[in-house]
Amino acid sequence: MRTIPFRPILCIAVLLVFLAGCKSGEKLFNKGRYHAAVLTFVKKLQKRPNDDAANRLLSQAYEHAAQESESKVSDLLRSNNQFKWEAVRNEYNSMQALYQAIHSSPAALKLVQPKDYRNAITGAQENAAEARYSAGVTLLRQGDKNSARQAFDEFSNALKLVSNYKDAAQLRDQAYERGVVNVMLSKLEVRSPYYQFTANQFRDYLIRELQQGQVNRFVQFYDEEDARQDNIRPDEFIDMNFFDFVIGETYVDRLQKEVSKDIPVKTVKDTTGKETTIYQTVKATLFITTKTVVSKGLLDYQITDANNGKVLRADRIPGSYTWRNQFGTYKGDERALSDEDKKLMGGRDIPPPPPADLFIAFIQPIYANLLRDLQSFYTSLP
Repeated sequence: MRTIPFRPILCIAVLLVFLAGCKSGEKLFNKGRYHAAVLTFVKKLQKRPNDDAANRLLSQAYEHAAQESESKVSDLLRSNNQFKWEAVRNEYNSMQALYQAIHSSPAALKLVQPKDYRNAITGAQENAAEARYSAGVTLLRQGDKNSARQAFDEFSNALKLVSNYKDAAQLRDQAYERGVVNVMLSKLEVRSPYYQFTANQFRDYLIRELQQGQVNRFVQFYDEEDARQDNIRPDEFIDMNFFDFVIGETYVDRLQKEVSKDIPVKTVKDTTGKETTIYQTVKATLFITTKTVVSKGLLDYQITDANNGKVLRADRIPGSYTWRNQFGTYKGDERALSDEDKKLMGGRDIPPPPPADLFIAFIQPIYANLLRDLQSFYTSLP
């Protein structure tokens, strides 16, 4: 049997791929994908102005694409969709893309005289902007915060369609002012003035994190004093109070433990020469002291509507921190001690952190949970 050389096979494969590429525009045309077919034919003509399929079918493909888009536009214009002009603009944009593509190829331009949709696009964008603007005006007139927030989005959409459209920028800013929720965090009181500075830091960190975290674009957080100085009228209050907290509750546990260990002391041989290890039991008494200092408490917080006094959310968050130190002494033979025992014997009685540090330590988990709660609550705001 004759063996076909490898190189002719490779040439045939390349030719088949080439022919398949040449017919891709025709395949798109036969599948009714006329916009894609036009773009493919134009690319062919840019490389090979005499391409047979492109010369035969480009004109028909463009005509079908135009009819398809115009039909969609007609259907959209007959619809009651308030924002139909954006879809109309998209159809005009797709036809303008064909216009630009055909003008990029002299060979294609000889076959088709495409329609310029620039004026149609401009008109559609103007109408689309007007639809968004009108929707924003209607929403803003309703007077409630949720509608104002929706109005903000509509004015923003109008400006994306047509920059500087009418007074949309001013109305967008007005809608934001009406839609924003000003949240004031009241002063955090603690029963001991010794911890007041740390409590103030707790609140300052919380406000700063909420402000910088961009929880919700329509929510602004303020310190109580800052809000009053700037004459900001709060919509909601967040009141916080530490409840039933204990700092430095100390427990001391003393343990006496007997330990022993068999250790080799010598090796002896019997009459046959066999070696035997002689062990000695050594003993010690351990005196272990464990000092535990517990700091714990609860934080009550409540979110209240400033207009009607309604409680929007309330919760109590626990927090705790336990400091522990363990050390010991022993009597007896040191060889009876394990490695762990020796570590304890090396310890010493050290004082716990100062109360202010213990206060900070136990409120850290409270801070994390409170921040997460508030972020979740205000993120869900419409």
